[in-house]
Amino acid sequence: MTASTHSIELLEFTTGGDASAQPVASIVVLHGLGADGRDFVPVAEAMGLSAVGPVRFVFPSAPVRPVTINAGYEMRAWYDIYPPGSDPAVPRREDEPGLRDSQAIVLRLIERELQRGVPADRVVLMGFSQGCAMTLLAGLRAPQRLAGLVALSGYLPLALQTGAEISDANHGVPVFMAHGDFDDVVVVERGEGARDVLQALGYPVDWHRYPMAHEVCMEEIADLNAWLVQRLVS
Repeated sequence: MTASTHSIELLEFTTGGDASAQPVASIVVLHGLGADGRDFVPVAEAMGLSAVGPVRFVFPSAPVRPVTINAGYEMRAWYDIYPPGSDPAVPRREDEPGLRDSQAIVLRLIERELQRGVPADRVVLMGFSQGCAMTLLAGLRAPQRLAGLVALSGYLPLALQTGAEISDANHGVPVFMAHGDFDDVVVVERGEGARDVLQALGYPVDWHRYPMAHEVCMEEIADLNAWLVQRLVS
């Protein structure tokens, strides 16, 4: 089914058991730059979560906005991205206003699941690339204790501010992180950097690398499936 909240388009479905039953868990999935909510539906359909029970997948589509790194072309994006500078020692310029706006959207989506009867500790926030960045940004700051965060092929935005802004509720929440060895969009070193920051802050990170580019592979889906079952089976 499709829905909308605060002008954000949503696609959602329930898998596992009786699709008409009240979900026992929710997974909010955030897509990457230029994609939309349909992008990760096949991945969700490949999941084997019957041991968990009915699980609601929620796929929001980011707003359409000009993206600087793509010559200002308008596309779905959670925030603007600027070209990297010539000096690698200088921190990358980040679109903090855009990041904060989308952080508020994601936190509203989590609250929406709570209002629909799914406890916060049964909600997983998951994202790929830009969606990974948003998962870490919003998930680490969410005021409710979540079941876990899934960060695929992305990085940690506003990294220098993270330690001061993480919520007490989600301190130490489990994190599944995965990255491709041959990713030339978000190089694996950026994923490793995010992992290192999270581990230094006390988060248990289940880290995986796969022989792939900026994509998702079947081995990754299998590992993620096992991790989700572990997190969500009572």
